[in-house]
Amino acid sequence: MKKALLVLAMFLFCIASSQSAMATPAKATKTTKATKSVKANRGDHSGLGFKGIGFDAGLVDPEGASSTIGFGAFADLGNIAPDVRLSSHLGYWNKSENDFGAEASVRDISIGARARYMFHVSSPKVQPYAGAGLGLHFFHTKAEFGGFSAEDSATKLGLDLGGGVATPVSPKTDLFGELWYTVADLNQFAMKAGFSFRLNR
Repeated sequence: MKKALLVLAMFLFCIASSQSAMATPAKATKTTKATKSVKANRGDHSGLGFKGIGFDAGLVDPEGASSTIGFGAFADLGNIAPDVRLSSHLGYWNKSENDFGAEASVRDISIGARARYMFHVSSPKVQPYAGAGLGLHFFHTKAEFGGFSAEDSATKLGLDLGGGVATPVSPKTDLFGELWYTVADLNQFAMKAGFSFRLNR
C-alpha cells in the first residue's frame, strides 16, 4: 500500500503541475477562445441536476490481498461550484484465494459521492482533475476449510482521494483514466478507465 500511496501522490502532483504548465498567460483573447472551446466540448455542467452517466473498470488492489478486477458506474450530478463537479458512485469487486485446501473470499459493494476539482487548462482535449469523496462499503467475507465455513458482513465508511484525466472522443462522450486510494476498514488502491456520457449540452 505504501507503493500505491506513492504512485497516487506522484499522479496528483503531475495533475497539479499541468495546471500551470498548460495554462498559457500569453494573450487574453487566445485564452478566452480556448476556454469557450473547452466548455463547448465538455457540455453544460452548470448547476445541480442529472447531467450524465458513466462506467469504469480496472485493477483494484485491496490491502492484504492480491489485485483483482473492479467495476463501477456513476452519475454526473452537475456543479456545486464553478469548477467543482459532484457525482454519485457505485462500485463492486470480489477476490477469492485458495491456500492449502482453504478458500477465502472478500467482496466489496460501495455507494458514495465524490467532488472533483476541474483544473483550468488551455487544451480542449485534456481535462485533469483531483477530488475526494465519502462512501459506504458493504464488505462480505467467507472462509471454508475441511467442510467448515464461516461468513461475516460489515458496513464501513470510507474516504476516497484521487484524480484523473479525461479527453473527449465525441461531442457527448469522454474517455477517462483515474487513480483512487480509499481509506476504509479494508484500504484499497484502484486504477481504472472508462467512458462518461453527457445527457444534454
